Amino acid sequence: MAEQVLNQFRSDKTLREDCVAIYEAMGMDLNTAFRMFMERTRMVRGLPFPAVLPQKQMTKAEARKAIDDIRSEAESFPEMSLEEINDEIRAARAERRKRKTKK
Repeated sequence: MAEQVLNQFRSDKTLREDCVAIYEAMGMDLNTAFRMFMERTRMVRGLPFPAVLPQKQMTKAEARKAIDDIRSEAESFPEMSLEEINDEIRAARAERRKRKTKK
């Protein structure tokens, strides 16, 4: 058997308790789970799971600026009456029906 060493590190108590409960439900203890993690790390020669940064969350200030930018952009478009909007919708639907019948 290879020489044994002790690995120690600190973690949040609740995190540890949650993990212990998960691994016990799987029929193993925390030490076994960590040994499995280390073996898998050695096998893949890196983290045994994808490690990517989460998508950037938009701040309230950024969201407000985006909304204001859209409003400013929308002001440059001409106003349309309800009848003009309905005419555009009818034309788009007719075009879509025409494409479907050609298929």
